[in-house]
Parts: sequence; structure tokens; C-alpha cells
Amino acid sequence: MTDTAGIPVGVVIDGANRNDCKLAEATIQSIPIPRPAPTPQQPQGVCLDKAYDHAFVREVLVNLDLTPHIRSRGEEAKDLKDDPEKRARRWVVERIHSWINRYRSMLVRWSKKTENHEALLKFTLALITWQQLGVLE
Repeated sequence: MTDTAGIPVGVVIDGANRNDCKLAEATIQSIPIPRPAPTPQQPQGVCLDKAYDHAFVREVLVNLDLTPHIRSRGEEAKDLKDDPEKRARRWVVERIHSWINRYRSMLVRWSKKTENHEALLKFTLALITWQQLGVLE
């Protein structure tokens, strides 16, 4: 999970054969900093792609006081068909995946224990965050 600038704010590790939509609640719960309470003037939203277009995901987000912004299946294809000049948006979280793949130990999983892999992933995300904030260059 990232913020709008692509800085990681939460992470969950599971098997590659697990659907991302099943990890939606755990990912949001993994945010280490307490969220401010949403108000009618400043609601908190979550933007998700069409893989999360399920009723149980929407229910989880509403229970967590988040406003879901989820593209429906076929909505993007319809928009592209109606306006061929429109380009597909690249999701901000895809950029962080690209940055994670720059680190060899993350691209190919060498660690056998999940705890070690999670520690490497969190260290990688910390380095990426520091680079994005301009602390490391």
C-alpha cells in the first residue's frame, strides 16, 4: 500500500498464489501509524484496481471508515473504446514494485524463512522511502 506520492505505508506478505483482494484488510491494518479520524469534510479514500471489485472488499473498506474508489470490470476498456485518445493510467503502486525489483534479494527470493524475507522487504521499503524524501541520494 502506498500514498499518492508512491511512498510505502503498509505491507503484507503471503504466497504468490493468494489473491490480492483477500489481503485488503490485512494490508490496511499493517499501516504502522494511526490514521486520523475521517470527517465528512475530509473523508479518507482508497483507490484500487478492478482486481478488488468485490462486495466483501467494499464492505471491509466501509467498516474501516474508508471511501472505496474501485474501477469496475470493463470500465477502463469502455472508456478507451469511447475515447481512443485517452491513455491508460499507471497505478502508483506499480511504480513501487519496479523500485523493489532493483534490489537483487527482492527480485529473486533467496531467504527461506518468511521472517527474513519480510525484514529484507521492510528494509528495502525504508531505503526507497528515504530516497523519495531526499534523505539518501
